Amino acid sequence: MENWILKGAKTLVNEPRSINVTSPTQVKVKVSHLMLTDMDALLYNGLMEAEYPKVLGRAAVGIVTEAGENCYGVEKGTRVYFNPTRECGQCLPCKTGKPKNCAHVFTAGRDFDGFMRDFVVCDYTQVAPLPDSVSDFHALCIETIGIAENIYDKLNLSAGQRVAVVGGSFSGNLIAQVLQYHKVVPILIDNNPANLATAKKCGIYYAFAADDDLTENVKNATSGSLCDAAVYCAATNLPLPITTRIVADGKTVVISVASARNSSIDARAVLEKDLTVTGVSNAYGYTDTVINMLTHNAVNIDFFEKEILTEYNPAQLLDEKSPLINSPRTCKMTVLKMVL
Repeated sequence: MENWILKGAKTLVNEPRSINVTSPTQVKVKVSHLMLTDMDALLYNGLMEAEYPKVLGRAAVGIVTEAGENCYGVEKGTRVYFNPTRECGQCLPCKTGKPKNCAHVFTAGRDFDGFMRDFVVCDYTQVAPLPDSVSDFHALCIETIGIAENIYDKLNLSAGQRVAVVGGSFSGNLIAQVLQYHKVVPILIDNNPANLATAKKCGIYYAFAADDDLTENVKNATSGSLCDAAVYCAATNLPLPITTRIVADGKTVVISVASARNSSIDARAVLEKDLTVTGVSNAYGYTDTVINMLTHNAVNIDFFEKEILTEYNPAQLLDEKSPLINSPRTCKMTVLKMVL
């Protein structure tokens, strides 16, 4: 049995425990695959606040082994995705019957127990059934794609507009692909040649290095008018002020994706260019939308490197992953395949 509990910074221990369905609306799910995320690494290293102890694990899929009599649409044998976010139940929208407008969304591994364990018991509304056309590996990308959808909705863009995506690793690549799915033109910026090459393979036409020619390259791609918005993936090692340099006056800069970096934006540029700066950090409420997108092949993860492990020590893996937080990231999925 596995049940990896974070009891403090860099103190991750396996403490197996038995859990059972106790309500007619609960399901018991055998976790089959879990993908390590930047947030897991941040929490493990004490670089993000959390109330200990907590079970780590934010991105996972599994198979229902037991379902209560009132679990509608979910039954034994159903393959499901675990929703990594929940309403807090404490803010004004939650208390007035509007949980979809929750002001303080809770996240797995930080605010409630995550999925780095053999079995999870939860309410059936906290899992999403997966169609056969959506593979486990695609499902593990649901939250990142949902964050991209959230960004797209907040930007309120029209087809043909140009958006810079600063940071071309796993998250940045998927954000660019989602924008392209909506017929917005992404301009991906990264200094890792492998990330730029992967972007091209995924059909992202504009993929530039963050070098001395960047501004000129962006102008050429936008007919001299600069970008209609910029998305900064906070896990990148590129400086945040790049965004203010390549967006047009009166536009929006979105800061997204969990990171340990304390980046600073150029306040003078924000004021002089009348820019709006906003943050997007979760995909609460987007799961069903993303599953539908995946059935229509909205994104391509086939070119992402996949490290699939059947024997592993999560603490050791997170130790190895932590130095990457502030260095060039790659389009790589590290997946733990749980023993069935």
